[in-house]
Amino acid sequence: MSINKVLVAQRFAKAGQSYVEHAVVQKQISVQLFEYLKVYCPQNLASVLEIGCGSGNLTHLFQSHFQVEQLFLNDLYDDVEQHFLNFKSPLNLPFVKGRPKVNWLIGDIEQLNLPQSLDAVISSSALQWMINLPALLQRIRSALKPNSYFGFSTFGPDNLTEIKQLTGQGLNYIDLQSLKRQLEQQDLEVLFIEQEVKPIYFDHPKSVLQHLKATGVTATAQSHRWTKQSLQQFYLDYQQFYDEQGFRLTYHPIYVIARRIA
Repeated sequence: MSINKVLVAQRFAKAGQSYVEHAVVQKQISVQLFEYLKVYCPQNLASVLEIGCGSGNLTHLFQSHFQVEQLFLNDLYDDVEQHFLNFKSPLNLPFVKGRPKVNWLIGDIEQLNLPQSLDAVISSSALQWMINLPALLQRIRSALKPNSYFGFSTFGPDNLTEIKQLTGQGLNYIDLQSLKRQLEQQDLEVLFIEQEVKPIYFDHPKSVLQHLKATGVTATAQSHRWTKQSLQQFYLDYQQFYDEQGFRLTYHPIYVIARRIA
């Protein structure tokens, strides 16, 4: 499906604080990605870009361990800066007015000029929104220093599969092998790649929709308008995804640590 980046920005901005409260899976994914980054990346990184920093789940974890001199933070909308007002820095980071030195890159990363000579590019739960991923991968490779790192999570084909089955709405997610192939075609060596299926459960299909709205994921539903009748039908159809744990909603994260080949 085509992606309206303006709509995506609006939906995530609107989700705002509710995202922080409801994006439990996204938080867990950031924690897992952070563990992989610690294994593969050196602790001292002069210049780092984070794509789609959102509410700062990965950012805060990252700066708690890695020693970074220059941090570039990207997101679609400038409201994300509210999540970084109390951004604390380890002693090694330069401070500006009591905060770490942060360079904001607000806007669509596919349209922005990337900072160059980066030691790492990181991203959690954002790259699935890209319209032309191979083109972005090529630009990321060019922005990285030789032998520097690209660590990210995105989502695979089974992500939110229940919603897609019932409504036809959803992104066209990339599968693990295709993603690996695209990275290698851009001379990005895949050091680590893994996927998992993470089901979460709700007490009612209505709660599933509320969860999706609260996390901004409804940005995919550009033309989907609920009526009382279609809503009742959705609740009825969703019964097929019920088991003893509740009404299932599936997340399908893929984790990658890659390195630019010199």
